[in-house]
Amino acid sequence: MNQKNDPFSQQRENEENKLDDDIELNEEDLPSQAMATHEHIRQEGEKELERDIWALLWSAIAAGLSMSASLLAKGIFHAELGHFSGSMLIESIGYTFGFIIVIMAHQQLFTENTITPVLSVMQKPTANNILLLLRLWAVVLLGNLIGTAIAAWAFGYMPVFDPSIQHAFHEIGMKVMENTPTQMFAKAVVSGWIVATMVWMLPSAGNAKILVILFMTWLIAVADTTHIVVGTIEVLYLVFTGALPWQSFVWPFAIPTLLGNICGGTFIFALLSHAQIRMDMQKDHTGSVEHQSHEP
Repeated sequence: MNQKNDPFSQQRENEENKLDDDIELNEEDLPSQAMATHEHIRQEGEKELERDIWALLWSAIAAGLSMSASLLAKGIFHAELGHFSGSMLIESIGYTFGFIIVIMAHQQLFTENTITPVLSVMQKPTANNILLLLRLWAVVLLGNLIGTAIAAWAFGYMPVFDPSIQHAFHEIGMKVMENTPTQMFAKAVVSGWIVATMVWMLPSAGNAKILVILFMTWLIAVADTTHIVVGTIEVLYLVFTGALPWQSFVWPFAIPTLLGNICGGTFIFALLSHAQIRMDMQKDHTGSVEHQSHEP
């Protein structure tokens, strides 16, 4: 049938044209792009704050297991490539695999939650919202650690990987532990900032979401920063295989890295992002009041 003579096609085309006209007419009334991104992330954060605690926990455990793909891929690249000039740039691509799985599967990752629900709390800093945020952080962090611990134990004891790959896991973990507590914290601030930046970019990324995740998390690896979830897999592998005592996981790794990720994602990126939006909102409100005052 000729599409021009198809009444259904004609009706659909008319509806699409009307929708386009409505969008064009409303463009001037839309907030700035930054405000639109802020509102999108804030609404997502509200949904996360209200989720059932068991749903959050299971999603966080799944995320911890999925993040093991970062160590798996990076370890395989490390073992196969060996050491040559520039090998780290290729090896670091493996680091991105876990993030791609977790984010595209909408699983709960702690470092994502250092910005998404925080914007909602900053918008309405009530005691109840703060308690909901702390509950969310505690449940997601616990779930991530459970998932990563299971993965680290499996990597160390299940007869899956040959000795060269297991040796690569060992070297990757020991490289993390070369950092002092101060370096753990400072590098975690950088990775927290990068993850928060990535979360801010995703709503406007469209079909390029995977590329945004790939490049931003590759940057975390290339910069040799520390990350509480990926690093937990790397360090717990050493603990479970007897290369490190449990105390070394808690300090110098976990506590400084956790605080650094929170600082980079929440106290720096989220605060600055929210501050610019508050200024835009105040300016918009002032402009509206001035406009109303000049009306006859």
